[in-house]
Amino acid sequence: MVMGKRTALIVWLSGIAAVVCLTLWSGADLVANAVFAVGFGSVLVVIARAIAVAGAGVGWWLLFPSEQRPPIGTCVLLRFVREGTNALLPLAQIGGEAIGARCLALTGTRTSVAAASVIVDVLVQAATQFAFALVGVTMLTAMGGDETVVRASAIGVAVALPALSGFFLAQRRGGHRMLKGLLARLSGGRDWMAFGAIDDLYARLDALYGRRDGMAAAFLVHLAVWCFGAIEVWIVLSCMGYHVTYGEAVIIESLMHAARGAAFVVPGALGVQEGGLIVLCAIFGVPAEAALALSLVKRVPDIVLGLPGVIVWQAMEGRRYFATQRAAAGLGRARPER
Repeated sequence: MVMGKRTALIVWLSGIAAVVCLTLWSGADLVANAVFAVGFGSVLVVIARAIAVAGAGVGWWLLFPSEQRPPIGTCVLLRFVREGTNALLPLAQIGGEAIGARCLALTGTRTSVAAASVIVDVLVQAATQFAFALVGVTMLTAMGGDETVVRASAIGVAVALPALSGFFLAQRRGGHRMLKGLLARLSGGRDWMAFGAIDDLYARLDALYGRRDGMAAAFLVHLAVWCFGAIEVWIVLSCMGYHVTYGEAVIIESLMHAARGAAFVVPGALGVQEGGLIVLCAIFGVPAEAALALSLVKRVPDIVLGLPGVIVWQAMEGRRYFATQRAAAGLGRARPER
């Protein structure tokens, strides 16, 4: 985990407090009225999110070599698990990726393959999010948007590039050597069984990156998913009576996700998403209460789709636990009496 459980819980509770404070500041009654005005649009947002998450699952599936590829339904299902645990649990926003890799291994995929696939999928998702944010900044600049917002967004995108590059380089041979060297120093030069696991993981990473067609297909699918996600903004604001274009929705969605990405240690980006939407929606004449209502409606799919994902994860862990217990009990009965 990126941070300890206690720290994560404190950050999570602080995010909830920030959402409450922003709602009270904007006028709780006004925010509630705006949410109710969305009406059936909330259902459409849930459907749109389900399509987007399923599409991201397909993008993950495309990364696997054909001989190691799990069923496409497994990748789609576990993508909902990843999204749900990231959104609902007091974990940093990358905690769900580790859970997703474990669940994939529980279905029979080799552990190193499962871990490598999630690592590469996260990189592809981050790279396409960077491209999506760049599109948003370019569109906002072209329309002559608020200079302060444009400058802050451009700086945020520029800062993300070295981090993205560093994440990629850490997965290549240089990162491999550095990690093994660090473990060797920590172990006093002794050979660790973990070294073999590390070698296996990096071999799987090399194999996935060597599949140019799979990488390109996954990149295009993830980028399409980001672009499709902007329809959520368009649906909600249109239902509230604010006639934004799809292009304006892309700007809001892309820069909101850029803010969420920068605050990846905040569980569910609580408070960050709300504050970002208030600033971005103001550019297009949407008041704070409507921006907060937009954020709250966008969190409805987090619950509706995320809760089943968390349940699936727990069910898989429970099945694994009871299978282990039954195997241990059977082994105990099979031992000859002395």
